[in-house]
Amino acid sequence: MAAIATRGVTTNQHWFENMAKQDFYELLGVAKDATPQEMKKAYRRLAMKYHPDRNPDDKASEEKFKDISEAYEILTDDQKRAAYDRYGHAGVDGNAGAGGGAGAGGFSDIFGDVFGDIFGGGGGGGRGGSRSNRGSDLRYTLELDLEDAVKGTTVEIRVPTLVHCAPCDGSGAKKGTKPVTCQTCGGAGQVRMQQGFFSVQQTCPTCRGQGKSIKDPCRECHGQGRKEKRKTLSVKIPPGVDTGDRIRLAGEGEAGSHGGPAGDLYVQVAVKDHAIFQREGKDLYTEVPISFVDAALGGELEVPTLDGRVKLKIPAESQTGKLFRLRGKGVAPVRGGGAGDLLCRVILETPVNLNKDQKEMLKEFQTSLEKEAHRQSPKKHGWFDGVKQFFDDML
Repeated sequence: MAAIATRGVTTNQHWFENMAKQDFYELLGVAKDATPQEMKKAYRRLAMKYHPDRNPDDKASEEKFKDISEAYEILTDDQKRAAYDRYGHAGVDGNAGAGGGAGAGGFSDIFGDVFGDIFGGGGGGGRGGSRSNRGSDLRYTLELDLEDAVKGTTVEIRVPTLVHCAPCDGSGAKKGTKPVTCQTCGGAGQVRMQQGFFSVQQTCPTCRGQGKSIKDPCRECHGQGRKEKRKTLSVKIPPGVDTGDRIRLAGEGEAGSHGGPAGDLYVQVAVKDHAIFQREGKDLYTEVPISFVDAALGGELEVPTLDGRVKLKIPAESQTGKLFRLRGKGVAPVRGGGAGDLLCRVILETPVNLNKDQKEMLKEFQTSLEKEAHRQSPKKHGWFDGVKQFFDDML
């Protein structure tokens, strides 16, 4: 019965660790009925705040970035989100089950570990022999300039990973030899122990669940069948990607153990802040400073777009903060549809470093405006009238 108790303690410990993890919705700061667009906006804000490149040597920020990335990855996948909403962290914990499982299967695998090993049946039976040797998936965060994200590009990345050992072809055995069937478990990967009325099934201690043993290990990989290596990969970035989008490179993750298939590499996009433009979905925003003369009399300005310069006509008597829309000058979404717009917000710039003559001219101009303030400065005149009325009402 000691083996049963030990197994139960291990599983319960994992269960409590799951319960201690922070809620994914709270991590992103969104409601449980949040739309994918709302989650993307929240993730983008947090990713920019906690990205390791912006917080070098800050372990807390690095862990926070990993947590919010995991939360976003789960909640933007319909199947994983449904499992999380129903079972919590246990429903999406890939380590909860029989190694390599993910998504909704994780929850049932927790109980399969307990009852399957005790009674030797159900989903947990034969875990060692049927356990997938597929390699782990990897995630790589790729920072892109706005221009590259909008127009698309091809970039080369270097990824530290595990690859199949060439001399032994991933088997772990010395060249010219092969792994042999484990004599302890007969190749099943598990051994069964009879304890009273219970039949307890455990991972084979000799082959560690692989079903085979290596008498003469490969000198290159020391019997692991895999070696550490930095791979250089070329990644094609489609036009219109945004922060939080992922690109899957099948088979470019870690190599599986003992010749198993490789996992996948997920390239997660993080778009850098731009000096001129701010992106909101498929629209771009920019601020255009104008002089009070152009604002009063009107004029024509050159404004930048991602396709070059265009003319923007400023009508007379424009006020600061007014938005001008340039249609089709935004971003074409990666999933299709028409391009968004560029919205230019004009900001009135107050003159600085005036000389004596300029100051005198402005004073004369101000004096002339005061004669018809109600007509030429309606907002200012109305505001002061409102303030006067406010104090009159207090008396």
